[in-house]
Amino acid sequence: MYHPCQALADVLTVQELKGDLSNCKMTYVGDGNNVARSLAIACSKTGMAFSIACPKDYHLDDDFLKQVANPTNGFEVHQTDNLEAALQDASAVYTDVWSSMGYEAETAKREKDFAAYQVNGKLMSLAPRDALFMHCLPAHRGVEVTDEVMDSPQSVVVQQAANRMHAQKGLMVWLAGKRAK
Repeated sequence: MYHPCQALADVLTVQELKGDLSNCKMTYVGDGNNVARSLAIACSKTGMAFSIACPKDYHLDDDFLKQVANPTNGFEVHQTDNLEAALQDASAVYTDVWSSMGYEAETAKREKDFAAYQVNGKLMSLAPRDALFMHCLPAHRGVEVTDEVMDSPQSVVVQQAANRMHAQKGLMVWLAGKRAK
């Protein structure tokens, strides 16, 4: 259901490259899966705006949306099947595999359902020119993302992957400190 260590690394990467997270917007393109849920929670906690673009049958459920909403900072998930609306003002465009663990039997259906949501040059052109491209890896090149985007100057997937180690080391130090008290 969740991928919190990945989301920590993702937020760290955006902060390193963009600075103040309250001025940033994360746009996730794909299934409302474990990565999307964790990114929404991380954005809620850090003040970063979050939108998700996916077919209606793959939206995040209403119970989750109510849980993640943060009245203190006005956070709410913007969910749409309209790519142009979702990508407007995006600081980072993020995608993941279309058939997450446990959904491999649905691969053919998901590839059909998500075909219009492939992160390619045309889709990236809907976002600002300085938008980052992110993916939690491993990527299925030619499926959810094209080589053109994966290998572009906008792609920060290598830095994002390296930040997994740094974010998790920080988490371990924090947890060890909590336990020692």
